[in-house]
Amino acid sequence: MTSVEAKLEAVRDDLASHDGVLVAFSGGVDSSVVAALAHDALGEDAIACTARSETLPEAELEDARRVADEIGIRHELVSFSELESDEFVQNDDERCYHCRTMRLGEMLDTAREFGVETVCDGTNADDPGAGHRPGLKAVDELEVHSPLLAHDITKAEVREIAAHYGLSVADKPSMACLSSRIPTGLEVTEERLTRVERAEALLRQWGFDQFRVRDHDGLARIEVAGDELERALELEFVETVREELSALGFDHVTLDLHGYRTGSVSPAADADDRSGEENAVTAESPPDG
Repeated sequence: MTSVEAKLEAVRDDLASHDGVLVAFSGGVDSSVVAALAHDALGEDAIACTARSETLPEAELEDARRVADEIGIRHELVSFSELESDEFVQNDDERCYHCRTMRLGEMLDTAREFGVETVCDGTNADDPGAGHRPGLKAVDELEVHSPLLAHDITKAEVREIAAHYGLSVADKPSMACLSSRIPTGLEVTEERLTRVERAEALLRQWGFDQFRVRDHDGLARIEVAGDELERALELEFVETVREELSALGFDHVTLDLHGYRTGSVSPAADADDRSGEENAVTAESPPDG
């Protein structure tokens, strides 16, 4: 038995020891693996629950529905709004803590409605060492169970387990909520979230795989993976993205030559953000008329 197989068996045994679990389910690879393991261990006593809000792209919600179907797990939706929280909207360096507290609170309430005592999330063994992660404090405070972390399963091992289960998200890039595209200190508003979602939908239509559109109060900073930068510089894409993002309300459109970087607007990456802006290709939107 390999190390990963032993860990997989340990997580299944862990989950099977509960009368039932509700998995905080985004449709990403981490929560999908927890959902697959929970369904394997508990069958109908496992529930995947997705929290729908302004920060969840519609494409991600559709992915969550599809992956839940692949697993065969019962899938429930709850709706709430982070924008009702002044602490979240002001977007300080604890924004993820406020968001995760609300989101997991919805999960705990839903679990109680279904008579389930345990809520699980997809925190893996690499997450605590991955920089500024205030959301993990909410996981601890609310006593949410993180089976991947508890059994020392790394991100690479999560993907291996996802492939073992034949999940389509085994190689899916990480996807943070839309508010992560808005720099700390700039208010999170529905308008900014909407234009970021629409801008990223455009890049998805062009076939880009790993990307972000950061909203710097009217300046769109596009990040794509290093191996996709050359394609992002093609004239047809440049002209199209400038026109489309201008129509969404962006005054300037830039391409960050550092490429895609996880958390590049987080407090720990402020210096990188400034450097990224200085090394960007900028396309100024044409004046009205």
